[in-house]
Amino acid sequence: MNIEIITSIASVLGSFFATFAGIALNSKLTNYRIEQLEKKVDTHNRVIDRVYSLEKHSAVIDEDMKVVNHRIADLESCINDRKHQ
Repeated sequence: MNIEIITSIASVLGSFFATFAGIALNSKLTNYRIEQLEKKVDTHNRVIDRVYSLEKHSAVIDEDMKVVNHRIADLESCINDRKHQ
């Protein structure tokens, strides 16, 4: 075989190997980055769920406070009415 043909074949094989190695490495890096982003998104979603839960709890507490304040106002009104009688 001619040396130029052997050199060309070796060059093509080297190019293919380097190209596929680069693609494989880039694919691994991309998959790693996607996994890291998925972890961050999961953490973020858990925080959002906790915030929604806290907001619901806060709304219940606010409503309870309104009821308690109304009861106190009623009791104060009853006490004031009895003082004036």
